[in-house]
Parts: sequence; C-alpha cells; structure tokens
Amino acid sequence: MKLTYVVTPNTHYANLKELLKIEFLISDRLLLKLKRENKILINGSTASMGMNLNPEDKVEVNIDFTEDNSNITSKQMNLDILYEDEAYLVINKPAGIPVHPSMEHYEDSLSSGIKYYFDKIGLHKKIRPVNRLDKDTSGIVIFAKNEYIQECLIRQMKAKSFKKEYIAVCDGIINQDTRYN
Repeated sequence: MKLTYVVTPNTHYANLKELLKIEFLISDRLLLKLKRENKILINGSTASMGMNLNPEDKVEVNIDFTEDNSNITSKQMNLDILYEDEAYLVINKPAGIPVHPSMEHYEDSLSSGIKYYFDKIGLHKKIRPVNRLDKDTSGIVIFAKNEYIQECLIRQMKAKSFKKEYIAVCDGIINQDTRYN
C-alpha cells in the first residue's frame, strides 16, 4: 500500500516530515520505521525527513514492509471473513473464542487463526485487532493489515467517528422501568 502526495505551488510545509505528519497523520514511531526501511521517497529517490519540498515533487510512502509476528502461534481455523482489502480484514467472530492470546488460550485465539491466514496468503505483518470482543461475545472484529491503517482506525474511534452498534439477545423478564443508556 502506498500513500502519494504531489506538492502544489500552494503547499507550504517546512520540510518532508511536516508534510507527512499533517497530510497523512503519520506517528513519529511509524515515521522512524519507514525511514529505517527506506520507504519514503521523493521523485523516486530515498528522502530524509528534513528535506525541503518543491512544487511538483511526488512524495511516496510505501507502508508495506515485513514485520515479525512470531509472538502469535499459528492455528488453522474456519474464519468467517466478511470483508477484506489491502488495508484491513473484517471477521465475524463466533462466541467462545477470545480475540487475543492469553495464558488460558495461547493457541486458540482468533489472532492465532488470523496469523495462520496471513501466513497462507504470504502477508508477513503483525496481528493488529482494531477492536475486540469478549470471549463469549460474537460479532465483528476488524484486523488492520498495517500499522498506518491501525492508527487511522484508532484515531477514528477516539474521535467517535467510528460507529459501533451492539445487539443483545435476552432471555427472561426485563423490568420496563429499567433504562440503559
């Protein structure tokens, strides 16, 4: 996945770093990784953060690079994939499976199934659930396929522009005077 920006005569950034932070909202941590991996280019050449920009310069940020995901064990699972593109994967998580590995569920978490799937499709990325559900809750879980997309979605959640809805199924008698907001 590449992010691209063409500098216009009206663009007034002090340097490349300022452009990347303002136009793409890239965190300092991710900028360091991109710099270390030589994934930031101006007009096809490796760029440094302090470089000045000129009109018509083409800035490219390649956010695809190999990451170590060996902290998660791989386990084949039947994943109910609702949607997938180059940015994220949307899974319908069944009840009874935790999203994250834990001491009690080290090898049977949804993240282990995602790791197996990523290995199968040749995607060498960390496992990044954007949201989570309790083990006994079913519903949609989104996995970002790179750090940049994860940061974007988390920023949306913090700004309350990422909408989540929950539906509960109840058994028994509910007091009509009780209201939950």
